[in-house]
Amino acid sequence: MKTTIKIFLLAFLTLVLSSCGVNDPFEFFDTTPPAPPTGIVVLNGDERVDLSWLQNREDDVAGYNIYSSFSYNGRYTLIGPSDDNYFVDFGVSNGSTYYYAVTAYDYNGNESDLSYDVIYTTPRPEGYNQSIFDYRNFPNNSGYTFNSYSVVSFDDDAADFFFENYNGTFYLDVWDDTDIQDMGRTIDIYDVSVAPINGWSTTKDAIAIEGHTYVLWTWDNHFAKVRISSITNDRITFDWAFQLDEGNPLLKTKSITKKRNSIKRNTIRK
Repeated sequence: MKTTIKIFLLAFLTLVLSSCGVNDPFEFFDTTPPAPPTGIVVLNGDERVDLSWLQNREDDVAGYNIYSSFSYNGRYTLIGPSDDNYFVDFGVSNGSTYYYAVTAYDYNGNESDLSYDVIYTTPRPEGYNQSIFDYRNFPNNSGYTFNSYSVVSFDDDAADFFFENYNGTFYLDVWDDTDIQDMGRTIDIYDVSVAPINGWSTTKDAIAIEGHTYVLWTWDNHFAKVRISSITNDRITFDWAFQLDEGNPLLKTKSITKKRNSIKRNTIRK
């Protein structure tokens, strides 16, 4: 008799749930969350951070939640959801460091633990298609300062670097209180992610080559990168990025794969 009642109740439940669009009655009681997302990648920009990750393989994943914190072990705040494996955080400030984590949730509202990848980045200002001129012929427009993101005279106290055409050989020059290093050919300004520890030019200059990116360590302990997009006899055109956080060598992003605690870290869902 008990078996008959169980079969009847299961059949009745199946009929009711099917009418609600649930084909599998056991799916209705699903309490298993998806796996935490993996492969988190962030790209820092000018007052924005772009995040992407690998899509989860579970069939019932409905979307993802993105969290941020000011430290790895700090409280993670929900900053937004995403239906896809991509999110842009526009609520950041240049010079501040942010840690990110992503969770996956299914159609039953089960949410995974925070992703295990330790992802942090420090957004910084950047600029494109800036030009400066040969200091011998155009001294007032030959230098560039990251303090105001502007063109200055090569001998201005604020000048971080300047351009020189020395008998057909082109140079990026810095003063004695600043360092420069050629990082080689790059595809774009994002290719160089962090400032080097050593290897700075002992002559306080570097041969200017189209398509190369250069890292500068400024007199006031800030790091910057400059990528030359074009060179003529009288000027160079370049893209740049400047880290506002003093002493922070991070010019792109930083990610480390590390096991988080299985219990969710402190989270705030807005």
